[in-house]
Amino acid sequence: MTATRASRGFAHEVYDAVIVGGGHNGLVAAAYLARAGRSVLVLERLGRTGGAAVSTRPFAGVDARLSRYSYLVSLLPAKIVRELGLRFRVRRRTVSSYTPHVRGGAPGGLLVGGGEDRTRESFARLTGSEREYDNWRAFYAMTAEVAGKVFPTLTEPLPTRSALRDRVGDATAWRTLFEEPIGVALEERFADDLVRGVALTDALIGTFADAHDPTLVQNRCFLYHVIGGGTGEWDVPVGGMGALTDALADAARSAGAEIVTGHEALRIHTDGTAPAEVTFRTAAGEGTVVARHVLVNASPRALAELLGEEPDPAVPAPEGAQFKVNMLLSRLPRLRDASVDPREAFGGTFHIAEGYEQLRRAHAEAAAGELPSVPPSEIYCHSLTDPSILGPELAERGCQTLTLFGLHTPARLFGHDNQQAREVLLTATLAQLDAHLAEPLTDCLAFDADDRPCIEAKTPLDLERELRLPGGHIFHRDLSWPYADPEADAAGRWGVATAHRGVLLCGAGAVRGGGVSGVPGHNAAMAVLGH
Repeated sequence: MTATRASRGFAHEVYDAVIVGGGHNGLVAAAYLARAGRSVLVLERLGRTGGAAVSTRPFAGVDARLSRYSYLVSLLPAKIVRELGLRFRVRRRTVSSYTPHVRGGAPGGLLVGGGEDRTRESFARLTGSEREYDNWRAFYAMTAEVAGKVFPTLTEPLPTRSALRDRVGDATAWRTLFEEPIGVALEERFADDLVRGVALTDALIGTFADAHDPTLVQNRCFLYHVIGGGTGEWDVPVGGMGALTDALADAARSAGAEIVTGHEALRIHTDGTAPAEVTFRTAAGEGTVVARHVLVNASPRALAELLGEEPDPAVPAPEGAQFKVNMLLSRLPRLRDASVDPREAFGGTFHIAEGYEQLRRAHAEAAAGELPSVPPSEIYCHSLTDPSILGPELAERGCQTLTLFGLHTPARLFGHDNQQAREVLLTATLAQLDAHLAEPLTDCLAFDADDRPCIEAKTPLDLERELRLPGGHIFHRDLSWPYADPEADAAGRWGVATAHRGVLLCGAGAVRGGGVSGVPGHNAAMAVLGH
C-alpha cells in the first residue's frame, strides 16, 4: 500500500492509529494514544466532534444548550477524567426519582431522595407500611455492593465469568443479576406494582425486553445502570454533554492527535498482516490514509460495511426502542399532587406510566406491532441542577428544560410512516404526563424566534438517520456481559477485538460498551499499547 496520495495534508505517511468516528469513545482513545506518543488521526464524518454526546441549541433564536441525545452520566470512570486531565464536572441530583400516581381517585407520588426520612414516609404513604421501603433499601444495598466490585473491572482486562463471580462473592446477588430474569427478583422482593415498575425501568433504558425475557438482555441493561461510578448514581454533566466531548477533543489535540471533521470513512482494507488502508470522502473528493491500527468508533454493523462484509444472517439486526423528546418551558408545570414541589419532582427522574403492569402491557403491544396505548416514559429537568445551560435572559424569565425518554417504542413501529407515528406517539406520551399535571404541558412550553413551540421529538429512525445508530440502537447492539472467554487474545481480553488483526472496536458495540462511559475508547487504547 502507498500513502502518497492518502496523506496529502496530514502530518504522517503512516499513522500508528486511525480512529473512525469522533464521538466520545473515539476521542478518549485518541487522547490516550497520543499521550503515549503514538501518531493518531481521527476521521469524523460530521462537521463537529462529539457524536451523540453533544450540546446544541435546537430551537431557533433560543439560547438553551440542550444535551440533545445522550443526557446523563453514570458510567464514565473518574480514572479517565483524572488521567486525561479533563476540565469536566458532574453534579449529583438531590432527588433520585418521583413517580406520580392516582389511587382511590386521589393524586399522590412516590418520592425517592430528599433524605431517608422523606423517602421512608413516601413509601409508607404509598404502601401502608414500611416493609416495602426496607426491601427497597436491602435490594439497592445489594446492587451497590456489586457495583463497588464490578465497576473497577471495566477499565481492566476482562475477567472470566468465574473470576467475576468470585469477585462478586455474594451467590444471591450473582443469581439475581446474572442468572435469572430480573423480574423474578422484583416480584419476590416487592409487592407494590408501582415500586416494581420503578425498579424495572433501569433494565429497559434503550432495551426492548420483558422483565422475564429468557435471554437476560434486560439483566445486562440493569447491571450497567446500577454499577455506574461504583454506586449506581446518575449525574448531570455541568455545561451539558457537549462539555465532556469538547474537553476530550481538547485533551486529544493537546496531546498531539490530529482531528479532522467532514471526513467520512468509506472503506477499510486490510489483509491482517500489513498496515490497513482507510478510504475516506470529503467535500473535495476521496482520499486514503494508512494505519498500523484502525479503531472504529461505530457500530459492528457499520464496521462490516466498511470492510465490505455481509452482515451475519444469524445475528438479528440491531433495533433501538426509545423515544426522545427535548423541550424548553417558560415555567415548570404545577402538579396535581400538591404535596411535592415541582422543582423536586422534575429535578430527579419523573416516571410516567411506568408501573410494572403498565410496562408489561406496553411491551406486549409493541411486540405485537402497535404503538403502546399508554406509552411509558421518564423526564428530568437538566437546568434545575445545572442552570449554566440557559442563557441569562432565559434564566431570568424562569425557563427550564425538560428531557423525555420513552420506552418500548421499537424502530419497527415507525417504518411505515415515521412522521405520523412520531406525532401519534408524542400526543399519547404528553397525555400521560398531563394526567398528573394541574395544567396542560403545552401551556408551559416556551416559543422560539419563529413563534413555534420549543419541542422536538426523535424516534429510533430519526436517530439512525442523524447519528447512523443502527436501527436507532443507542448501544449499537444489545449489551454484553462484562466478562470474557478465557482463551481470548490480547484485544479480546480488552473486549475490543474484531475478526481482523489490527482493526479494533472502540465504540458502544464493544464488550462493556453502551452509555457515555469512555470505557471502550480507553480499552481499545490499552489493547493497542499492549497493556
